[in-house]
Amino acid sequence: MPKLRTPATIDEAPLASRAMLRTAAERFGRARNLALLLSVSPAALRGYLALLTALDGGTLDAQTAQRIALATAEASGCPYCLSLHIWRARNRIGLDDAEITANRNGASNDPQADAAVCFAAKLARSQGAIGDDDLRALKAAGFDDGQIIEIVLHAGLNILAGLINKVGDTDVDFPLIKTRKAD
Repeated sequence: MPKLRTPATIDEAPLASRAMLRTAAERFGRARNLALLLSVSPAALRGYLALLTALDGGTLDAQTAQRIALATAEASGCPYCLSLHIWRARNRIGLDDAEITANRNGASNDPQADAAVCFAAKLARSQGAIGDDDLRALKAAGFDDGQIIEIVLHAGLNILAGLINKVGDTDVDFPLIKTRKAD
């Protein structure tokens, strides 16, 4: 499959994307290949970063958000996403290998987070076909309606990133971890 054009550096990106890429580089330590790929459409980069930033200000903690990212990356079969999120889980969030493995399997060793991760993995696998029992499980675990919306948005953002990375055949700029779907 031919790759989409991905600028190699911030200076090769469209002018309208460069300031956003500099901001993303501050957040991620450098301009990552996903952001560089998105930069070919300044509107796409702006939207992705805006949703990411908005969710940072939500009520879900960083560990729960990362667990959701791991579950959806595995479920959607995106090696770039899985590699990024395993690196982030280990190096920035502090999740251990047992938790990372559980998350990749659509679960969590933390009882409350387990409900969110199971729900997010099901969203990714079923393309959103969930039932009342799925919502009841989240509410029983202590999540309110606003937090449920945030879980859906975290899962959706990660699914979206996976689609972009697959279509763009994004070069992995983290230690490569293959998804079980890719094996």
